[in-house]
Amino acid sequence: MSIRIVPVLGALGLAGAVVGNPLQAHAQAATEAQLSSLQRQISALEKQVKALKSRPAPVAVKAQKAAEPVPYLKMPGNRPTFCTADGANCIGITGRLHFDVGGYSYSPNSAATAPQAMRNGVNARRARIGLVGTFARDWDFGVVLDGGGSQDGTATLNNAYVAYKGIKGLVIEGGYMDVPYTLDEATSSNNITFMERATPQVLATDIGAGDNRAAFGARAFDKWWWAGAYLTGPTTGYDHATRVPYGMTARAVVVPFNNSNGALLIGGDVLYQFDTGGAPNVNQLRLRDRPEIRIDPTRILDTGTLNDVEHARVLSAELAASFGSFYLQGEYFDYNVGRRALSDLHFNGGYVQASYVLTGESRKYSTSSGSFGGIKPKNPFTPGGGWGAWEIAARYSTVNLNDANVFGGKQSNLTLGLNWYVNENMRFMLNWINGRVEKRNVAGVDTGASYNAVAMRAQVAF
Repeated sequence: MSIRIVPVLGALGLAGAVVGNPLQAHAQAATEAQLSSLQRQISALEKQVKALKSRPAPVAVKAQKAAEPVPYLKMPGNRPTFCTADGANCIGITGRLHFDVGGYSYSPNSAATAPQAMRNGVNARRARIGLVGTFARDWDFGVVLDGGGSQDGTATLNNAYVAYKGIKGLVIEGGYMDVPYTLDEATSSNNITFMERATPQVLATDIGAGDNRAAFGARAFDKWWWAGAYLTGPTTGYDHATRVPYGMTARAVVVPFNNSNGALLIGGDVLYQFDTGGAPNVNQLRLRDRPEIRIDPTRILDTGTLNDVEHARVLSAELAASFGSFYLQGEYFDYNVGRRALSDLHFNGGYVQASYVLTGESRKYSTSSGSFGGIKPKNPFTPGGGWGAWEIAARYSTVNLNDANVFGGKQSNLTLGLNWYVNENMRFMLNWINGRVEKRNVAGVDTGASYNAVAMRAQVAF
């Protein structure tokens, strides 16, 4: 039985070998054919890709690549500013809040003094919000509203101007603006040393310059000098149904010393008011101011209404110096009011002030404004960290508005100040003013007063 099985198994093995070899050969041939086909397809695709890469880009792709890059946001001085990618066009949100609180110890010299009392209280001295920016790289603009002021609460147009700056060292501008006449006016209200500018300067700018003034002019400057001249008109809110006032201002500054240690500024100014404006054949002017804070709106220093005014002219000189942390500034003003049928009136006044930054910072000269800037703390205040910058200051101002038959009064103020710069956007101010107004009426009755005032300000600006 075993002998029969062996031949059978051998025959079966021989048959499997004969049948298996043709099947294996057929499978191998099929695989090679498929690989060859795939290789040809890959080669064809590679040729197609190479051909596509060598062709010009479609118009749609070119247009997409040529599209303007994405705009960006920057924060100069923490002011939100949106710009195109090339920086040629920008628009920023600007604002400032100067919130004051203060009180008076007031003593009228007689029952004829007006006012008989001054009121304590609060005042949003400035509450501004608006847009400023650049377009086409060479043009600046600004539109700013102000809900504050000496009498806060009513929003008014503060600035609305356009300026061309395409020529280096030259700015041509016009609109409603802050006319850069006098040293203290050329200094931003965010950077002035005291809560209010000195009365002699306020009287001069109120005639035909200052804030909210319609003006057109130009300023030119470099490191060693500054010069500007402007034609001026009415302030915002003026009744244009009446005759429009107009005048001119000019200011020139030389800076013989200007380096990292400090700077010296010497300058002169002129203001000429050709027409006071108003109703037909009415030519009036009035010079008056508060005792260098704006809590109570009434004034003691006041010429009353001056009639038959033909023109007004102010000449002034200015001096300022910065040496390290020490700063000195002063201006002198000579006022002339020409009258048609009456003799001309002559008034004068001036101020000098000094400050010292206890923490070592200093005021730097700004070539574009021809004035000195503010204090930027080296170590801004943070809990457990820096304490910001601290500045002490003193100022003496005097102005005499008495001449001929005009008894406006002679005001003298001594002001001491303490400023805390929390960071580059926030400041707290404390001012103490000791002053008096020497004044008599036509009958010779003493209508003057003496006073002490204390005021504080919380300021934020960007």
